[in-house]
Amino acid sequence: MIFLNRAAIENMISLEEVMDSVEDAFLAYENNNFEMPDRIHVNNKENTLLYMPCFTNEIFGTKSLTIFPKNSQIGKPVIDGFMTLNDPNTGEPLAMIDGKTLTELRTGAVGGVGAKHLSERNSSTLGLIGAGVQGFQQILFISKVRPIKKVKIYGSNIEKLKDFSSRLKKKIDIEVVICGSAEEVLEGTDIVITATSSENPVLPNKAGLLKGKTFIGIGSYKPTMREFPKEIYSLLDRIYTDTYFAKEESGDLCYPLSEGLIKEEQIHTIGSFMSNKEKKIDETVFFKSVGMALLDIYVAKTIYEKAVGLNIGQKINI
Repeated sequence: MIFLNRAAIENMISLEEVMDSVEDAFLAYENNNFEMPDRIHVNNKENTLLYMPCFTNEIFGTKSLTIFPKNSQIGKPVIDGFMTLNDPNTGEPLAMIDGKTLTELRTGAVGGVGAKHLSERNSSTLGLIGAGVQGFQQILFISKVRPIKKVKIYGSNIEKLKDFSSRLKKKIDIEVVICGSAEEVLEGTDIVITATSSENPVLPNKAGLLKGKTFIGIGSYKPTMREFPKEIYSLLDRIYTDTYFAKEESGDLCYPLSEGLIKEEQIHTIGSFMSNKEKKIDETVFFKSVGMALLDIYVAKTIYEKAVGLNIGQKINI
């Protein structure tokens, strides 16, 4: 068994390789080539423990993750945990992988794949609501698939926004604009990312500002969480998600369904879009991701196989 920490993972795998694995997972979801029970949520006040197992013919494993939103106020990671991989024939544990890094990469890659398939090829201006770890990853991945030249960011803490901007400009060559409101973020942007844990919409309820963009929702992983306003649903012919379970898990889908703002037949998986030969992008696009264990298992398998090939990782005897 080997242990792979953040440094080992980031030094050996590219963002493109992670996105390739995520695309494979989305297609596997359409072909039903897996066993994946609904993930288990254990909630304590605002804190959450997630337990996410998944089996494929080639490998199986489980990710255990904690989400403590207030950790950001004390300088600790909001998301923590680990992923274990097992041999599908013997059950033997093969690897333990840093869950923070795995989650950051695969979720960032989900946004990148969403932008690759559901946004216009010439999209050059990106908007971001929520300047946390995942917002940072979204920009890195989307910049790999679209010619992003400008990013407009907004959040509740101006000092965090300044630090975010400084770190981002050191990582990639891009113009960063700190905005004073979500409305300002929407003005002139092609793709808009929301990456918050808000229980109330973070975007203005104004159709004129929402129309004609690709929206990628990364936050809102509970029914009580919402990032998108009512008005956006009136602009949508179709809504895309990574898994149909999102209809029950995210407030950005279960709320508009319960209120009659959208119908179930409007909801499609991104994998079905990828599998369809006729790929028509609507004027206004909404892709809502909640994540799933199948994504973790595919990305973790790629990381593990590459580590074995390069003889990377700390060996552990158990």
